[in-house]
Amino acid sequence: MTDHADELSRRENAARQAIKNGFDMEDEESGVAMFVAFHLEELPADYWQAQLKTARPDPSAVLDILELHGHWGEDDEMEYFDFTLPGEVTDYVISVHFDGKGKIVEISMES
Repeated sequence: MTDHADELSRRENAARQAIKNGFDMEDEESGVAMFVAFHLEELPADYWQAQLKTARPDPSAVLDILELHGHWGEDDEMEYFDFTLPGEVTDYVISVHFDGKGKIVEISMES
């Protein structure tokens, strides 16, 4: 059981790092950039003030408050890891897809 918990933790950490490493607001095709840009535009300033102590956060700061929404799929429910903003303010997630060998193959914005 510990091996499963260890692998869940490893994949969650790898997914978080990949989201941050692949983040580029200039890349209009990036699911991460779309997620951040959409929520900076759509959510009110008081949400950001409560979460990040500023009405208009730096886009990269949004990634620091992502919460694990869930994990699912094959390989003991460790194929997809979905992250979202705290407080149930959105139906969108950043989804990180792992292949059967535990390598990240895709990061996308999903609803």
